[in-house]
Parts: sequence; C-alpha cells; structure tokens
Amino acid sequence: MPPSLRPEHVLATILSSTEDALLSFSLNGTIRSWSRGAEQLYGCAAAEITGRPLTTLLPIYEVPACEKLLRAAKDGSFACCENTERLRKDGSRIRVALKRAAVRDEAGSVMGILETASAEGWHAQSRAAEGHLPSLLEQMPAILWTTDQNMRIISSWGAAFGRSNVRASEFVGRTLYDYLQCQDPHAAPIAQHAEALRGISTYFEYRHGNRHFGVHLRPLRTASGEITGCIGAGIDITERKKIEDQIRYQATHDALTGLANYREFMETLEREVRRADRSNHVFALLLLDLDELKAINDMHGHLVGNRALKRLSEVIKEHSRATDLAARYGGDEFAVVLIDADPGMANRIAQRVEQAFRDVRERPPLSVSIGISIYPEDGRTAAELLKAADRHLYKRKKVAHPQGVSAG
Repeated sequence: MPPSLRPEHVLATILSSTEDALLSFSLNGTIRSWSRGAEQLYGCAAAEITGRPLTTLLPIYEVPACEKLLRAAKDGSFACCENTERLRKDGSRIRVALKRAAVRDEAGSVMGILETASAEGWHAQSRAAEGHLPSLLEQMPAILWTTDQNMRIISSWGAAFGRSNVRASEFVGRTLYDYLQCQDPHAAPIAQHAEALRGISTYFEYRHGNRHFGVHLRPLRTASGEITGCIGAGIDITERKKIEDQIRYQATHDALTGLANYREFMETLEREVRRADRSNHVFALLLLDLDELKAINDMHGHLVGNRALKRLSEVIKEHSRATDLAARYGGDEFAVVLIDADPGMANRIAQRVEQAFRDVRERPPLSVSIGISIYPEDGRTAAELLKAADRHLYKRKKVAHPQGVSAG
C-alpha cells in the first residue's frame, strides 16, 4: 500500500480537515488524537491536549460517569450517544451532544473510543430560551429595569405591576425623579441609583404605595467595563413583610390586651432613660394596678376578670398619646412610659384614667390605683423609677383599700 494511503495518514488527514470535533482516547482515558474541530470547540491545540487524560475536559461532577464509561468500554458496551457538559481551556463549561464508536484491533477487541462532539444541543436550547425570554420577563413576579446615567428609565419588565392597570413598559423614557415625584437626591431609591452609577452595588427594602420591595441595584456596564447606567431588580416582599410584622407584634405584645408586653416595656424604659440622660430632659412613668382582680375572678370567673383587664387597657390607650408606650407589666399591673412628660402632665393623665372608671357604672365595679415616678427626680435608672412608682402606687392603694392591702 502506498505510504500516503496508510490508515494513520488517512486518519491524520481526516483530523486536520474535518470541522467536526473529533477525538479518540484509549481505554485508560488518555487522549490519542484531536481534530481541528475539537480545537475550535474546546480551545486547545492538539499539541496541548494529546497524551493528557480525558478528565482534563470534564467538570469534576462528570468524572465518575467517565470512569464508568471506560470500564464498560472494555466489554464493548457503552453509551453511544449522550448529552453532557465539558470544559473549555479557559475553564468555562459548554453543553455538548456526543456520539461514540469503538476503535477495534484486527481481532475485534476494543482498543479505544472515537468521539464526536457537537454544541448544537446547547445552541438549540439557547435559541429556544431566547425566543421565550420576552414572555418570561413579562410574567416574572418582579420588576426589572435599567436606567441611563441621567437616571432615565430605558427599559422595564415584570409582572409585579399586575395589581394595577399600569404596564411596566409605560415607565420607559421617564426619569426616576418624575416617576417617584421626588427631587431629593438623598431619598431612597434615588440615592442608591447614584451609588450604582459610582460602581457600588446595594440591596435595600423600599415601600412604594402599599407594596414592599426587596431591591437589588448594581451598575450597568458595557463589555469593556464602562458604567453606562443602572440595572435593578425589585421583588415584591409585601406578604413576607406582613408575616414578619405579625411575628414581631406577637413577640412584643400581650395577647389578651394588645398592649406591649413586659420585655418591650423594659427595653423602651431603658432606652428612654439613656435618651433622657444624654439630652437632660424629663419623662414620667405610671404603674397601674386593677383593684380587687382576685376577688372579681373568684366571684365572677376568669372570663369576667379578663374583660376587666381589657377594659383597663382600653382606657389606658384612650388617654395615652401616640408617642407614649402602654404595657401590661404583670398579671393585674400595667405601665405607661410618658415620653417628654412633666409631673403635671403625668398627674392629669392618671386622673383621667381614674375618672374614666368612676364615670361608668359597670358590674362588677372597677377601680384602679396609680403610682407615678418622674425622671430624674425619683431616679436615674429603670430600677429606681420602677421602685419609686411602685412605692407611690402602694401608698395610694393602701388609702383607697386599706383592708385589701393589709390582707395581701
């Protein structure tokens, strides 16, 4: 046979001329031949890859499947077609469709495997995904947008506007200042867009109307890295916020009365003491005790006793200001932190609460005893203020109900 027609020369010609990604490897996984098409697909020249293990082309999670293939090939049975992932020289992954054929010696024994790789499966999938992309973006339960360097919205998608009659695309062409009707450069989310234009990525929560959004914002860059605007994604977290608020409320409020619980009261009192110490201002503390609660429970039952506690909580809320904190301090004890209140205001609020029970003819009749302490006159710590208010409460209760106090 003329030298030019020897099998090894024919194979070399095929490998150098074909555009297909052909390679062959022995049963120990060593790459033996490499076509020009393989060089284009994987980014490696023949001189760089021949003689090296096939695992060089595999993501680590594909190595066990390769070892199984080599064991099966010795018996002549292996998968002839497969869709899998391979690695390029730069470390990036590509999805390939493989076809394999056994390479046999004169006796018919398998010596190795010839493999043809095609990236068509990957590209077909990508083209299909690209065709669905506009529809996917429109249905995505989020808001996606980009802006230019002047914070003008240049694109917008998403279904998070679905609760209104406004389409996401209607915001294109408007600046954030116009859309938000805000000219303050320090207001959210304008300030975060300004940071993105300086190259800073941020995450923040933002309320717009009655909806809450978790917003991811980052610079919009060209292929060369130049910042040309901002790209943002806002996820509607309204329901999550409602659940968080509900959990937070339950953790800080008394279930029966709806007032703050003991822990929330103590944290507020400690915080107000620190604030008053820094700013040298006055505030007041009220301790309130529902008189004869035990007798009410014994005579009328605990349901009536609970209604009495709720009645006192309603009166306290009615006569407290929005800035004050009313709490259920103990079983039949309540407390109010009166922010920025002097002794005169504290006494007026206490009198109104006491009068509210005198003006209502209830069965059983209810009354309340109240102790007052003033910062810093009665103490400079939470413990001192509580002790002073409790001492005043006891004195008033002793005057109003001398027998009940002595029995206790």
